[in-house]
Amino acid sequence: MSEKKQPSVLEGFKTFLTRGNVVDLAVAVVIGTAFTNVVNSVVKGVINPMVGAFGTKNLDNYSYCLKDPCTGTGDTATGVRIMWGSVLGSTLTFLITAAVVYFLMVLPMSKYLARVAARQKAKEGAQEVVELSELEVLKEIRDALVTQRGAGHNEALVAQRDSEHKER
Repeated sequence: MSEKKQPSVLEGFKTFLTRGNVVDLAVAVVIGTAFTNVVNSVVKGVINPMVGAFGTKNLDNYSYCLKDPCTGTGDTATGVRIMWGSVLGSTLTFLITAAVVYFLMVLPMSKYLARVAARQKAKEGAQEVVELSELEVLKEIRDALVTQRGAGHNEALVAQRDSEHKER
C-alpha cells in the first residue's frame, strides 16, 4: 500500500502566504493603519481645536453624569459617566475616513471602471457592426451569383431551344 505524502506545515504556510489575496489584504491593512494615523491627527489637530472654540479642546472630556457624584478622572472617577465626547470623536474620525476613502479611492475607481466598460462595449458593438456588414456583403454576393447563374442557365436553355427549332 502506498501512503500519500501529506504536505508539510511549512509548505502549507508558504502556499497560504503566496496567494494573491493574502498579500493584497496585508498591504490593505498596513495602508489602512497608516491612513488611520493621518485621520486621527486631523481630528486631534484640526477638528478638536475647532470644537474647542466652543468648549473644551479635547472631545474626550465631554461627558454626562448618569449617577452622582461624578468626580475625578480615570481610575479615581466616581459615579456613572456617559462619555459622549469620545463617541463623537470616534464618529467624526469614521466619517472623515469614509469620506476620504470614498472621494479619493472609490469614486475615481468607479468612474475609471465605467469608462473601461463603455470602451469595451463600444468595441464589441463595432465588431458586431463589422460582422453584420460582412454578412450582408456575403449575402449580396450570394444573391448576385444565384441570379447570374440563373440568368446564364436561362440563356443556355433559350439557346438550346433555338438550335432545336433550327434543326427541324
